[in-house]
Order: sequence, then structure tokens, then C-alpha cells
Amino acid sequence: MARLPVSLQSLTIQCVALLLAALLNRLLQSPFSYQPALWQLALVQGAIAAGLSHLWRQPAWWPPLHFIFLPAILLARQAGVPAWIYLAAFLLLVLFYWSSFRTRVPLYLSDRKAWQAVASLLPTGQAFRFIDLGSGLGGVPFYLAQRFPQGLFYGTETAPAPWLISRLHAKFKRSRVTFMRRDYATLDLADFDVVFAFLSPAAMPALWLQAQAQMRSGSLFISLSFLVEGRLPDREVSLADGARHTLYAWRM
Repeated sequence: MARLPVSLQSLTIQCVALLLAALLNRLLQSPFSYQPALWQLALVQGAIAAGLSHLWRQPAWWPPLHFIFLPAILLARQAGVPAWIYLAAFLLLVLFYWSSFRTRVPLYLSDRKAWQAVASLLPTGQAFRFIDLGSGLGGVPFYLAQRFPQGLFYGTETAPAPWLISRLHAKFKRSRVTFMRRDYATLDLADFDVVFAFLSPAAMPALWLQAQAQMRSGSLFISLSFLVEGRLPDREVSLADGARHTLYAWRM
């Protein structure tokens, strides 16, 4: 059950919370003859959903989202939000989270501390090829390309919106970074000296098998936040307190 994609987890949580809120409402009506307002039921459903999300050990930002989901819908309906807004919001989410349902990899954006930590692991004074798997908006390769003129930098992303933003940004900046709209599972990682990933725990087992099968001896595999189960890293770089802020590196 815990291996379900986050999207299915969240849908299940919302449905279960709605059923529990309705059941609780029915149970309270008989002894107390109390009929709660719709907004009260929405808050109860949100609280139950947030609790279920916490019990399921979803990432820390999910419980608040579950809590406000149904109340936000009620507020939008009362405010008379046009129907096309919902369609536009849905399409925007699809463009940014195109394959998250299949890959179980949401859009994670790393920060400058992570970029600097990656830079500290790269070779100096020699040519190398670097790829960011799931490059998002391209922050990592853009930052590194400016500091390592001897390197060739690539990013690959399946979600249309982040990929297009990266491509346009690269063209505007006349950057040397090449962005591909491809699933990293279809790439041959032997073409790269350094492979960087900031994906999710669900994606790491298959990616590690791919890296072991394809990456050349002496090449470097780097993961932000997520370890490879059963394989201790050759190097760790701590960005802040907690495992979520650690860079792990393996020499293949």
C-alpha cells in the first residue's frame, strides 16, 4: 500500500477522510441532534485527511495540502470562480507534473547550496560530460556550466513545461547546456562521466540498477537527498541538518 504513487495515496486519503467525516456526522446527529454547517464538515474532513497523510508518512508538505483541499474548493465555489479556472489549473499541473503518476517522481527543485555541493565533487582541469536526470528548470546544469568551461552539460526532463522553460532560458542566456525531453531510463549513462539525480525514493532502485549496468568504471553517480538501499555512499556532503539535505556520491 505504501508503494502506491503519491497521487493515488492522496486520492485514497481524501476519499477515506470524506467517508469518515460523513460517518462521524451521522453518529453525532443521533445523540446530540446537531447538524453541522458544510464548512465545519469540510474542516473535519481536512483534519482527518491531514492525519491520515501523516500516518502514511507522506512528505511534510502533504498534510497541510490535504487539510485545505476541501475548504479551498468550498471557498472557490462561494466566490463564484469561473469554471475555466479549474480547467486551466488542471492543465498547468499536467504540464508541470506530466509523468509523476507513472514515475512517482514529483517536481523537486534544488537550491544554490546543493549546486555548490555538486560543484565541489566535479573534476577540475579536465573535460567531462555531466547530466542532470530530471533537470526541472535547469538550475543545476546552468550553475555548473558557468563554472566549468571544460565540461559538457546536459539535462533531461519529461514534463513539458519545465523542459520548455529550460530550453527557452538556455536560448536566451546563450548557455552551453543541452536540454532533452526524454525519459532518463531510455538514455545510455555510459555517455556521461557524472550523473546527478534529485528524484524520489521510489525511483532510486531502478536508477541504481541502470547506473550499475551502464556507467563506466571511475564515473561518478550523485544523488541529492535519496540513498541507494544497501549501498553506502563513497562520500557525503551535508547541506543542512537532516538526511533530506545531504548529497551522496558513489564512484562506479
